[in-house]
Amino acid sequence: MTFTFVPPPTEPTLRWSARAHSIAEIETELSRIWASQDLAVRVEGETTRHIAARTNVMNLIVVARRPEFAEKCAATVQMLTGRHPSRTVVIQSADPDGPSWLDARVEAHCVMPRPDAPETCAETIHVTCGGEAGRHLSAIATPLIIHDLPVTVWWPGEPPLTSPSAQDLLAGADRLIVDGSTWSGDGLARLREMAALQDSTRLAISDFALVRQSRWREAIASIFDDPEFLPYLRYLRRIAVAYGTHDETGMLGSTNLVKPIYHVGWLASRLGLAVERPLSVGGRVASAARPGRGSGGKPTMGRGLVATLADGRGDVSVVVRPIMSTMPAGTTLRVELLAERRGSEPRADVTAEAETVHVRVWQDGVEVLDRHFRAPRRTDADLLTEAIESGGRDPVAVGALRAAASLIPDGGPA
Repeated sequence: MTFTFVPPPTEPTLRWSARAHSIAEIETELSRIWASQDLAVRVEGETTRHIAARTNVMNLIVVARRPEFAEKCAATVQMLTGRHPSRTVVIQSADPDGPSWLDARVEAHCVMPRPDAPETCAETIHVTCGGEAGRHLSAIATPLIIHDLPVTVWWPGEPPLTSPSAQDLLAGADRLIVDGSTWSGDGLARLREMAALQDSTRLAISDFALVRQSRWREAIASIFDDPEFLPYLRYLRRIAVAYGTHDETGMLGSTNLVKPIYHVGWLASRLGLAVERPLSVGGRVASAARPGRGSGGKPTMGRGLVATLADGRGDVSVVVRPIMSTMPAGTTLRVELLAERRGSEPRADVTAEAETVHVRVWQDGVEVLDRHFRAPRRTDADLLTEAIESGGRDPVAVGALRAAASLIPDGGPA
């Protein structure tokens, strides 16, 4: 361990690094970090102990099937050291068919809240394993967690939710963090699997794809904060969501649809709408609104998905349609709502850009509302912080996931 100068406050600094080749060696290194007498820093020529005892509030297990996932997630976790120090175990698997092996790097990162305060420190354990060891995630993670602290599993990429290895790991977890917008294909089969996991376990689930949409939800809800529009909330007759695609053929299954379907699921769960007919492939769907900047100025193309919801008073038609766009594929471009009550028809149109959300409402063809909300996109560190701080299950997230999954038929839309 070498002496280093005191870092600027709130900036994470590596204080310890060691290698290990077994679970027992990892545990030995973890003990050595905090037992060492050399954990000090040199300030103006004098040695001062600024390292506090480890300050862990949770266990975080990161399952990173690819090295770039591991590096990105570890960097994000380090940014949270001062606010949410955790024992983090980053697990990568390689060469699953070869002999069993394990290579680990044990680190301690510390943050000094202010110059005269002890540092807040937490451990990160980077584990790369192959063969039999790489196929049993729980056998690696369980011995390394701090008991009596919550366990969060962050699974970037494609979590095989129905595999025995994943189920064994998640059986001991309190929360699962994923990003459904990164899943391959349309992502809908895995969305159904995740909803089934939610309903069959005590696991709280945080999907970055859903959390990112909070600015859309707030903008939509703001429409009905107006007493003039509130009565129409129970007379919704059409929900249309446009999403960006790069496929000029409009072929379904090639673009991730998790975010567009979440919009419909959230509305259905909040309004108590039941699925009358699940999603199916419709014909070429025309847009109710003229193309704008959010759609790249191009008309609707390809075939969309249609469904029918019911609220006891009538049917609510659902349209999920592709639009050619330079935005990342699967990005929501527009949410349109149409209601009808006593012969009057308000139509709402919500779009979003990098820093703002735009809401427009027409009443019987006459524009009556044009409002912009400042709502910047959030970073992965912001999203991870929200997931950690959310505590137990979020009823809004639970309802949105359950309703979104109920829209998806067995085998996917056909």
